[in-house]
Amino acid sequence: MNSTDWEKIYFDNPPVAPLGIIALPGSQTIAAAINRRLIEQRRKFVENNPEHAAVHGLLRDSFIISSDCPRFETGEGKAVIRETVRGYDVYIIADVGNYHCTFTMYGMECPMSPDDHFQDIKRVISAIGGRARRITVIMPLLYEGRQHRRQSRESLDCAVALQELERLGVDNIFTFDAHDPRVQNAIPLTGFNNLLPTYQIIRSIVENERDLEIARGKMLVVSPDEGAMGRSIYYASILGLDVSLFYKRRDYTRIVNGKNPIIQHEYLGENVEGKDVLIVDDLLSSGESTLDIAKELKRRKAKRIYIAVTFALFVEGIEKFRQAYQDGVIHRVYGTNLTYQREEVLNEPWYVSVDMSEFIAYLIDLLNHDRSISALFDPSTKIGQFLKKYQG
Repeated sequence: MNSTDWEKIYFDNPPVAPLGIIALPGSQTIAAAINRRLIEQRRKFVENNPEHAAVHGLLRDSFIISSDCPRFETGEGKAVIRETVRGYDVYIIADVGNYHCTFTMYGMECPMSPDDHFQDIKRVISAIGGRARRITVIMPLLYEGRQHRRQSRESLDCAVALQELERLGVDNIFTFDAHDPRVQNAIPLTGFNNLLPTYQIIRSIVENERDLEIARGKMLVVSPDEGAMGRSIYYASILGLDVSLFYKRRDYTRIVNGKNPIIQHEYLGENVEGKDVLIVDDLLSSGESTLDIAKELKRRKAKRIYIAVTFALFVEGIEKFRQAYQDGVIHRVYGTNLTYQREEVLNEPWYVSVDMSEFIAYLIDLLNHDRSISALFDPSTKIGQFLKKYQG
């Protein structure tokens, strides 16, 4: 976002209410970056337009509301808000995937699970106690997003969680790259918004891979499975590339780690020999199937393989990726900072972290000024302008 984009926000509409950001455990790093962006842009605007200095709610030393979610020795928790939020436009930022957070229970150190993070969201809403003007939950990694539909006698966790937030008085919920955004049908009368980091990822790839030729015959987008095909088609259309597909043959007679194991990856698409390949998906869990696909593409004589995901989780560690990089199977992995990233991952030469703090800060500023956010859902024009500038 350039300065002109930000300034357009402030001129016509004053803030609907003073802005307050509550950063839950595990989200403090990205919340601090968001806070810095907001302070910087608002101060810059007031310096250039001093007549707006008196606008109520526009400026603060910090927009982060002091809060905490302490635990009793038994593991029970509570939320404490140490500043007033009466009449505030409150944004709760929660990283439900941050397993690096811990708490002590009966003398044992326990990592926080997504369930623990979600309970903290509800605790904070309870602590607010209906005093805020508006409550928005920004949950980049959607809680229970992978359990979004029911098959046979199964729980429907994501839908139930969204309904809980609705009953607690949440006005808007924002997430990124939901596994299946149709889960919003569980709360049709509450704002559910699914955003994509496509522009930020493409920009990061282009700026880091200086010798990359984004052209048909030189590069190809590959979908790792049928579920990611829509996302892959979007990337391919924006970049002007062709798209191919792998589909997963599964063993539906058994379940391993909560899912039917993959027997084999079958490739459907054009010849990849001598071409750079971009594999795109919403999340990278263990990465095993992604690496199997990369190995198959290298067997077919693909040139360089790039992997771009919204959430790079590495639930089984990164050793397999280190080895794949050393063996020349993968060239680079791009993942956003929308969920926790271990320091060892950030230090790897094959991994690039895509910063989303500016985008979220811009989103919050738009919402706080009651401006339309429609343009954020389709960044195709912005991507096109960036690529034209890069290629020109």
